[in-house]
Amino acid sequence: MEPRATHAVAITSNTKEVAVWNKLITQYSKSNLFSSYALQVFLRIPSPNVVSWTSLITAYSNNFLSLHHFLSMLRHPTLPNHRTLASLFTTCATLNAHSFALSLHSLSLKLALSHHPFPASSLLSFYSKLRLPLHARKVFDEIPHPDSVCFSALVVALAQNSLSVDALLVFNDMRHKGFMSTVHSLSAGLRAASQLAALEQCRIIHAHSLVSGFHSNVIVCSALVDGYGKAGVVNDARRVFEDNFCNMNAVGWNAMMAGYAQQGDFRSAFELFESMEGFGLVPDQYSFLAILSSLCNAGMFLQVERWLTRMRVAYGLEPSLEHYTCLVGAMARAGQLESAERVVLTMPFDPDAAIWRALLSACAYRGEADKAWSVARRVLELEPDDDSAYVIVANVFSGAGRWDDVAELRKMMRDRGVKKKGGRSWIEVQGKVHVFVAGDCKHDRSVEIYHKLAELMGDIEKLGYVPVWDEMLHNVGEEKRKEALWYHSEKLAVAFGVLCGAVPPGKPLRIVKNLRICKDCHEAFKYMSRVLDREIIVRDVNRYHRFVDGNCTCRDTW
Repeated sequence: MEPRATHAVAITSNTKEVAVWNKLITQYSKSNLFSSYALQVFLRIPSPNVVSWTSLITAYSNNFLSLHHFLSMLRHPTLPNHRTLASLFTTCATLNAHSFALSLHSLSLKLALSHHPFPASSLLSFYSKLRLPLHARKVFDEIPHPDSVCFSALVVALAQNSLSVDALLVFNDMRHKGFMSTVHSLSAGLRAASQLAALEQCRIIHAHSLVSGFHSNVIVCSALVDGYGKAGVVNDARRVFEDNFCNMNAVGWNAMMAGYAQQGDFRSAFELFESMEGFGLVPDQYSFLAILSSLCNAGMFLQVERWLTRMRVAYGLEPSLEHYTCLVGAMARAGQLESAERVVLTMPFDPDAAIWRALLSACAYRGEADKAWSVARRVLELEPDDDSAYVIVANVFSGAGRWDDVAELRKMMRDRGVKKKGGRSWIEVQGKVHVFVAGDCKHDRSVEIYHKLAELMGDIEKLGYVPVWDEMLHNVGEEKRKEALWYHSEKLAVAFGVLCGAVPPGKPLRIVKNLRICKDCHEAFKYMSRVLDREIIVRDVNRYHRFVDGNCTCRDTW
C-alpha cells in the first residue's frame, strides 16, 4: 500500500498501536517523494520505542539528521539495539563521520552489541572505508558466530585495501565452513585474485559463482572479466563477456577493453570501443582510459593526442588527470621528455606523484641522470617518504658510474628515515599463492628452490646471459653482487614454479611483482624462456611482460 494511504487509515482509525506508526515511518523512508513525512509521523507517537527511533534514524541515513536523531534518542532516554547501530555505522561510512563512528563502536562494546553479526558487518564496512583493514579483522575475530554477511564484509575490506592473499584465505574459509557466497564476496574475491593474477583462484571463484547462481549477475560478470583479464588470459575474459553479453553494462565493456590494453592488444580494444555504441552503450571516461593505456604502453603519443581530442569534441568528456598521465607516459616512452614535462606543467590539473613517476621512469630508462633527479625532486615534494624515487635515481647514477651521487642519495634516505620498500613476488600453485622476497629462506622448500635457481642461472649463462650490474653498488665484490642479483624475489618465484610443476610443461609461468621488474631479471627471463622452452609472464607495477623464445613483448621499454 502507498504510504499516504496507510497514513490516512491510521489517522481515521485513531490507532494507538506504535507498531503501525513505526511501519509507516519505514514506508515513508523508502519513498523518495515523501521521506520528509517520516519525522511528522514520528512526532505523533506519544511514547516512541527503540524501533520507532531506529526507523526514524534509518529514514535520514543519508544526512547528518540521522546522527542528530540518535543523540535525541539517547537523551529521551532510549538505548539503541543492534539494528540502530547497524544503520548508524552505515551512515557514518557514507558521511565520513569517523569520530562519531568510533564513539559508536565504544558504545556498542559497552552495550555488548558489537559482537552481533548485524551491526558488526556494518562496522566492518566502515573500517574498510577508513582504510583500516586490520581493525576490521579484529572486529570479525570477536564475533562468536559470524554469518555470510560478516564473511563477505571482511573479504571486501581486505580486498579493497590490497590485502589480497588474506582476502582469498577468508573467502576460502567461508566456503569451507559451508556459507553461501554473496554477490559482494564473489566480486571481492575476484578483485583479490585479479590483484595477484591468481588464475586458478579466478577459476575456482568462477565455478563457485555457477554453483551459487550468481554467474549471470552483472557485478560478478564484470569482476570475472576483470579477473581473467588481469590474470593475463583475455580469451577466458572474452568468453565470459560473450556468454553474458546481454547483461553486460559499461563496467563490463570497460573491463574487457582494459584486459586487451594490459596485454598490449590495442587493436582488439579499439574494435570493442567502436562497437560499444552499436549496443546502446555510450563510452565513458573509463572506456577512453582503457584505450589510452594501451597506446601509452606502445609509446604512441600522437594517437593518444587524437583520442584525447575525440574524447572532448565527439563525446563532451573532459580528460582527467589519469588521461593526461597516459599522454605523458606515451610521450616519455617515445623519448619526448621535454614535451612530456611541458604537458605536466601546463595541463589543467595540479600534477600528482603518479604523473611525475611516469616521467621519472622514462628518464631512468634513457639514462638521463640529471633529468631523473630533477623529476624525482618533484615526486618527493608531493610524497617525501616515497622510496621509489630515491631508488630509481640511485640506479641511474649507478649505471652512469656516479658513485658519489649514489652515496649521497643513500645518506639522504637515511637522514630522512626513508626505507626502501621490500620487493615481493608471488606465484600461484594449485590454487595457493606463494609469496617470495629477495633472499627468502622462509619457504619450506627453500633448499630445493635455491638449487633449482642455481641450475637455471648456470644454464642461461651457457646461452650467453651476462648479469646487468647497473643497479648494484660498485663497492661490493663480484661474487656478492652475483648472489644479490640471483636471489631476487621474481627469480625465486620462477624457480619454485619450475620445481613444483606449477603448470604443465609448455604452459606459461605467471609471476606478479609488486614493484618494477629490474633490468637483470628482465634479461635473465629472456634466456630462461629459451632454456625452459615456455612462456614466462610477469606482471609488474607498470605492465605485463611476456617472455617468449628470448624476447619480451614490452620491447625492453617499461
